[in-house]
Formats: sequence, C-alpha cells, structure tokens
Amino acid sequence: MEEPRITEDLIRRNSEHNDCVIFSLEELSLHQQEIERLEHIDKWCRDLKILYLQNNLIGKIENVSKLKKLEYLNLALNNIEKIENLEGCEGLTKLDLTVNFIGELSSVKTLGHNIHLKELFLMGNPCADFDGYRQFVVATLQQLKWLDGKEIERSERIQALQNFPVIEQQIREQEEAYCLKRAKDKEEAQRKLREEDENEAKERRHSVFEGQSPFSVEHKDHVQEGQEGEYNQKRFKDNEDDLEFWNKPSLFTPESRLETLRHMEKQRKDQEKLRLDFSLKDDEKRNQIILDLAVYRYMDTSLIDVDVQPTYVRVMVKGKPFQLVLPAEVKPDSSSAKRSQTTGHLVICMPKVDEVITGWRQTSESGTSPSDSSREHTNQRSKRIEKLEVDPSKRSFPDVANIVQEKNPTPRRVRSEPKIIPSEEDPDFEDNPEVPPLI
Repeated sequence: MEEPRITEDLIRRNSEHNDCVIFSLEELSLHQQEIERLEHIDKWCRDLKILYLQNNLIGKIENVSKLKKLEYLNLALNNIEKIENLEGCEGLTKLDLTVNFIGELSSVKTLGHNIHLKELFLMGNPCADFDGYRQFVVATLQQLKWLDGKEIERSERIQALQNFPVIEQQIREQEEAYCLKRAKDKEEAQRKLREEDENEAKERRHSVFEGQSPFSVEHKDHVQEGQEGEYNQKRFKDNEDDLEFWNKPSLFTPESRLETLRHMEKQRKDQEKLRLDFSLKDDEKRNQIILDLAVYRYMDTSLIDVDVQPTYVRVMVKGKPFQLVLPAEVKPDSSSAKRSQTTGHLVICMPKVDEVITGWRQTSESGTSPSDSSREHTNQRSKRIEKLEVDPSKRSFPDVANIVQEKNPTPRRVRSEPKIIPSEEDPDFEDNPEVPPLI
C-alpha cells in the first residue's frame, strides 16, 4: 500500500484562502488525509501560525522545529507515542494531542522550553490514566494555564509541587509497566503482519498459477459456469472475511489503526477489480442493439452515467469507465436506458439507423385498410424516378458583366382606362329625373 505523503500539490490544494501561495501561509489544514509522516512543512511554510493535522496516522512529531511563528498545533487522533522535537516552536501557545498513544508521560518535560505554552490537551492517551497524571504535568510545566480544558488553580500547582517527588516515582513505575506491555503488543502486531503478508503472497502466486484474467469486465459468452461459481464463492468468502475482521476484538494501538487502514484500502482495491459481466444482443425483429450490463443490484442509480454515441456506448459505474464499440450505427436520441427491477442490471436499447424500425404485430393478409393502401401508393411513387430533362442547345453560361444594368429603367406608366359614360342612345339607358345631371 502506497503511503500518503505531504506534497507541495497537497498543500496548494488546501491553501485556496491564500491564492494557493504556500510560502506566506499562516494557516494550514491537512486533517483526515491518512498522512503517516510529518515532513516538508517546516521548509515550505515557515510563516505558519496555525497547523491542523488531526485525524491522520502520524507516528512521530518531527520536521516542525523551524516553525518559529507557530502558535497552535493540532495533532489529535494520530499515532504519536512520545512528545518530542517541539523545542524550536518558540511561539507555541496551544498544543492538542488528544487521543494519541502517549505512554511516556515524562516526555512532557521537553515542553519546558516552550515558555509561551498556555494550553495542553492530553486526554484520551494511556498516560492520562496514570495515578498522579494531572499533578505531575501541573508541577512539570509551570507555564501552563489550562490542562485538558480545565484551568489550573494556584493552590493546585502549590500542592503538586509539594508532592512532586512521590508522584514522579509513581509515574516512573507506571511508565515502565506500560512500556513492557507496549513492547509485547508491538511484537504480536509484527507477527500478525508477517502472517498476513505471507498469505497475500500465496494468494497472488495461486492467482497467477490459475491464470486469472486481469480484466475487470468479461463477456458472459466467454465465462464458463465453473468460473462463475468460483467467482461467486470467492466473493462470499471475501464477505465472510470482512465480517470476521470487524467483529473480532482488537486492542486500540497504533498497529491496529494501521491494520484497519490497510484492510479498508484492500477492500477499495478489490471493489475496483470486481468483474462486470455484460451481453450484447442484436435484436433484428425490433432492429435495435441491446446491451445488458450486470451492475450491482443494490447500487444507487445516481452512481451510473450512460453516454450513447452513434458508434459506441460508454457507461461510468462509480467513476469507472466501461466502453464498447457497437457493431452498427445507432440513434443516440432514440436510445433508452433502464434498470431491471429484479436483477438490478442496466439495460440499454439502441435503435439502428440503417432500416425502418418495424413493430411486433404483423398485419393480416386478408383485407387491407385505407392506411395500408395509401402506404403502398406512397411506396410506388417513391420507387418511380422522375428526371428533369434540359435541352442541351439552350444551355448557356450567364453574362456576369450584364447582370447589373448601368442605367436604371424608367418606371412604366399604367394607363388608366377611360370611364364609360352611358349615353341616351344606349338601349339600356333609363333617365331618372330625380338624379341630378353629371357635370
């Protein structure tokens, strides 16, 4: 498993509030990044005042001694077992080491050089369960004002200083007992790790010997029943192993946290390698191509994205691409995709463009409807080829120069027709004395 590291790119991605400029950063948050080693920050970000590194897998405090301006350091929820290498942080006022694995309580003496330190959090560490823990810290670090969120009273410090020789002896004895127990836990964890590595190596050799395909997608036509049974049996065994891992009791140690991370990483990789069976069928009756992709039954449909193109289809399943070249050109706009309610499979229907799609029902031979006769008439007209004949003798090229005339033609006058006035000689003329004469 590749160890997550602190890189320049990681710091830049978390410094958008400073326009991604890292050398002048005053606040940096790198929490929940699965970081196992503290490095580079004291070289790249020397102006830091606040540094958040909680909920990682850091096992040692290192490479921060050059951060002279650092005021607040949060290393809660890590794998730290000892307080060290903070003498150079001259401006440190607050240190959070909640829920780590610090068993050497005497290592708090190194914080005596941090004269501006006012707040310290050590709750959730093994040393916080020692008898006399609070009195020992209060007496050792006289510059402290708050310990584990509780203010240190003047009377509490006087009493702790008076009882310090006795308390120091008690703390030393408890530390020795804890260190012996911790050494046994480390040895047991290393033995288990060696066994797991050997088992994984055997599984890899077995898979290579069996000649298993490295591809994550297989066609159903090429998968034999025996291989499918073996694959399903392997998935069932993996589920059982996963259930056993989470149900078995384990100690809360740095090694157990790393083991949990390795297990989760292995699960992610196995999930990426899971095989997706598919079948591609050419439905000639409906004139379409049908792709059946065996996605996981209980997978959320929002994690699936389908893109149908005329010559290929691409399906994104949880960000992983599945792409297939189609045997014929299809109509993307007329294609459809749906999930099977029984199996959860993704079924994509893609009509082809080369022919007219026919329906399921056949027309009866006896008797034709008016729509059928009109369709036949249209087909006959389409079969008849009409040609436009042009007389070759009249074929000529236009005179481009005479297209635009030099003089505008005078507008043509429309002569008005003379009005016909009826005369008295007209046989149809009728003189009405009440109508005045026309002038």
